[in-house]
Amino acid sequence: MSRIQELPNSLDEEPLSQASQISQLPGLTPESLTQSVPFPLPAKPASQNGANGTTPAMPPAMDSVKSRSVDEVLEMMNRTPLFMTSLDETDGKGGDNVELEALRALQYEGSKAEVAQGFRERGNEMARAKMWKDGKEFYGKGIAVLTQKDQDKVVNKVDDIKDQGTKEDAELLREVEEACYINRALCNLELKNYRSCTLDCAATLRLNPRNIKAYYRSAQALLVLDKITEAEDASAHGLAIDPSNTALTTLQTKIRARRDVLESIAKSRRNRAERQRKEEMVLKTALKARGIKSRSTEQPPEMEDAAIRLTPDPVSPMSTLTFPAVLLYPLHLQSDFIKAFSETDTLSSHLSYILPLPWDEQNEYSIENVEGYMETVSGGMIKVGKHVSLLKMLSSGKVEVVDGIVKISVVPKARADEWIEEVRKRKRIAS
Repeated sequence: MSRIQELPNSLDEEPLSQASQISQLPGLTPESLTQSVPFPLPAKPASQNGANGTTPAMPPAMDSVKSRSVDEVLEMMNRTPLFMTSLDETDGKGGDNVELEALRALQYEGSKAEVAQGFRERGNEMARAKMWKDGKEFYGKGIAVLTQKDQDKVVNKVDDIKDQGTKEDAELLREVEEACYINRALCNLELKNYRSCTLDCAATLRLNPRNIKAYYRSAQALLVLDKITEAEDASAHGLAIDPSNTALTTLQTKIRARRDVLESIAKSRRNRAERQRKEEMVLKTALKARGIKSRSTEQPPEMEDAAIRLTPDPVSPMSTLTFPAVLLYPLHLQSDFIKAFSETDTLSSHLSYILPLPWDEQNEYSIENVEGYMETVSGGMIKVGKHVSLLKMLSSGKVEVVDGIVKISVVPKARADEWIEEVRKRKRIAS
């Protein structure tokens, strides 16, 4: 039976110092704790709390952290994988983050097949959760391990150089590679990376020409890209292998329907282009037959849908010509736009609803008190009758239609001579 040993009364009851307590623990010394801090921060001398020095000092690790600012501690925590909020691949001194590199190296431990299979399984988990971007990344890592394209990050970390493997191992590697490619194709399809999807499907078919999923996903991507011929070819190859595949049959029906739609659109586009070409030809013939001169400048004005037209039938030279027209009031720097000035219309027929002008405070503009002028081919000015049809004005051979717009200057009779002299003066200065 064990006995309880009583402590002698003379035992010194003074509390043990921190150093004494540590020294009694096997394998631990004050120096080892000073060097072991939560983060690789240089420890500062422990602070002395209390005036008489009897209060125990803080442990070195806690004192090391306490002696740093909040920003320094957060910065160091962000270099520790467990506490990372953003990726920091340095140690803060220009070197590599050893802890992060160690964690990365763990995913490459094992044989090539094991590592690739691990990435495949992680990719499958992401795909089941519809986390397509992450799944694509894991499948890509598996492919990189198998194809050894990334020498720095893959080959040096895969410890299976000596294991060239048996025939069964080679078959396993091929199976994993095929699965990674076809599953990454699914991720790319969901991410709308259609070209990448077709490339992954092509890589799958190089490994296994009878992979139905590769034909199906490739046809889906090609259909979205409106590459109908290629999509039909992919679906046809898949159905040649599995004629009863419902998904491929349904997809082939969609491809044919889309082909019909595109053919209809292309036909309509061709018809519109042909009609437009015919309208332009008939319009040129109509202008020439009426003796109307026209030309275009290098920078014609933007007029939206306003243009010279034949109405009601644009492809009949016997239809009536209509012109976009601008009535200029040069003495007041104002203008009015007429979208369709018919060749049979007169200037007075349009002035009748335009006048009086809201800005004409002096009442200078009325049908009886204004005159119309047009610029001649030679650069001069010619007076046009207010009751003369537009066709008669344009077919005289003295004026021309520039950039498809008829321009008529309207000035008060009382100031017409003054304005004409000003125009001539400006032309003399310009020449």
